Amino acid sequence: MASLPGGLIIAIDGVVGAGKSSTARGVAAALAYRHLDTGAMYRAFALAAMRRSIEARDSEGVAQLLVQLDLTIDIRDGEQRVLLDGEDVSDEIRRPEVAREVGAFADVTLVRLALIERQRSLGSRGGVVADGRDAGSVVFPDADLKVRMTADLDERARRRYRELIEKGVSTSLELVAADIRRRDREDEARDYGARHDPAETLELDTTELTVSQQIDGIVSWARQRGA
Repeated sequence: MASLPGGLIIAIDGVVGAGKSSTARGVAAALAYRHLDTGAMYRAFALAAMRRSIEARDSEGVAQLLVQLDLTIDIRDGEQRVLLDGEDVSDEIRRPEVAREVGAFADVTLVRLALIERQRSLGSRGGVVADGRDAGSVVFPDADLKVRMTADLDERARRRYRELIEKGVSTSLELVAADIRRRDREDEARDYGARHDPAETLELDTTELTVSQQIDGIVSWARQRGA
């Protein structure tokens, strides 16, 4: 894919808790690019549905919500903020109860098509770092740089646990680890038309890496591709 005038499209995907979002934010800041957290959009949709007592199997309710959905991705002081009906829900969408509902809505074809269209529109000019489970395989399959992040389960659970505790969420390491195991199983069973070509996707194992090291590694790859 030829680089767009606005800069590269960088897609970062991988397993739950590998550090995709925090690393993508850092890469975007280092390159003066925009950060697009595709997973946050699904979380926001799930939260909107939960607030309206709409279940994923309620086709009519889901379709109506997609029409009414007031979802905005905003950048404030260099940080991505997710606004739902004008309310900043950036922290609320990270709560475990929301995370447990995301997969069911992500499996709804109508939801996926609508949100992918929004994501592609946001990244169409280039100069974007997109992260999410299928950012490189489905949303931006022709991205200039595709990175897949991995990490050991125990390390992923510790990271997510610390993140939730810092946000004031009451939980346990055991519960967080169980949630990640469940989401790993669900992700492995899903097929959204993803295509991972090892020849075009660079893998980054973050188990022993600091966030700064993760950012530096991806920025280096981006520089090699003209960023």
